Amino acid sequence: MARTQSGASLLSRAVRLVEAFRQGEEWLTVTELARRTGLHLATASRLVAELTGHGWLERDEARRVRLGVRLWEVAARASSALSLREAAMPVLEDLHAQVRQHAQIGVLDGTEVLFLERLSAPDAVVNFTRIAGRLSLHASSSGLVLLAHGDAAFQEEVLAGPHEAFTDSTPTDPEQLRRILARIRRDGSAYCPGYLHPDATGIAAPVLRRGTVVATLSVVVPNVPQSRQWEPLLRIAAATVTRRLDGTG
Repeated sequence: MARTQSGASLLSRAVRLVEAFRQGEEWLTVTELARRTGLHLATASRLVAELTGHGWLERDEARRVRLGVRLWEVAARASSALSLREAAMPVLEDLHAQVRQHAQIGVLDGTEVLFLERLSAPDAVVNFTRIAGRLSLHASSSGLVLLAHGDAAFQEEVLAGPHEAFTDSTPTDPEQLRRILARIRRDGSAYCPGYLHPDATGIAAPVLRRGTVVATLSVVVPNVPQSRQWEPLLRIAAATVTRRLDGTG
């Protein structure tokens, strides 16, 4: 594969361009893409033209660039995410109908939780989750569930921090986090009042495939004492998705 003098392959430069788009951004100029990726403007322009030709990027009349529908189409074929979503969606819809706030599916990606799906209500409480968005493991209910079921070396890597405090309730101390992880493993779910926003509580439970945690189901509800009533429901819903993935339910 062709490489630049710096050793970067054509593929790696194209990946840098695609990954330069941040959550919530739609259009970027080629100049901004070149700045973010560290590519020469002429190189960025040439790669944008090639990726546009393949449908991975799109351009408007002002020559601004955005991610293309073709890229979404190819990504949607990812077998593990697709089978998970197909198994989880009927359960997620039932969960959302009962809670009438936010219900979502999250998976581990690196040291963050990545959300594959979210259902919301118009008057629901504040929620930082977005489809294809990410949250920190230490501060989100989904992230803490995934961390609690990770191997010891991974846990220690994450616990070493640093940990951003989103609110006064966000757990940032490693020993505090260890106690929370132990409680999640004991209870089978995470209850996180005010960790990301003072008005919101996150509740999550693990989804397994053949005995291994592969995802979480979670809800975001108002931060009130009654919100704890949803914790058993999350565990039941996650167990239902687990059975669907394993072909036993």
